[in-house]
Amino acid sequence: MVAASYPFMDVLWSMVIFFLFIIWIWILITVFADIFRRRDIGGGSKALWIIFVILLPYLGVFIYLIAQGHHMADRNMEQMKAARAQQDDYIKSVAGSSPADQIAQAKQLLDSGAISQAEFDGLKAKALG
Repeated sequence: MVAASYPFMDVLWSMVIFFLFIIWIWILITVFADIFRRRDIGGGSKALWIIFVILLPYLGVFIYLIAQGHHMADRNMEQMKAARAQQDDYIKSVAGSSPADQIAQAKQLLDSGAISQAEFDGLKAKALG
């Protein structure tokens, strides 16, 4: 009887609202992460952006995305290139080293966040070969 009192379109609408809420949380986390990752502005500017986003969440996030959207993409690309360069350096350094050295270097990359646990497990298995 409970299902009959909650129409199908209400279920769909609830799902859409929930999905939009999850997207909103994701965008908010992305904006906060970008604000904290930025090196081109000082702590005061970061604090002002954070206050603006907290006090006026929708307006603050949309203004930040409009004003800094292309810079966010550039910072993401720089971070990925740096991680890729670190992985390439690792690959070059382990070419002639022992399995223990390879695992130790892979562990350093894992601890620094440059590689995931799955990538670490793959490198470990390859070193133990």
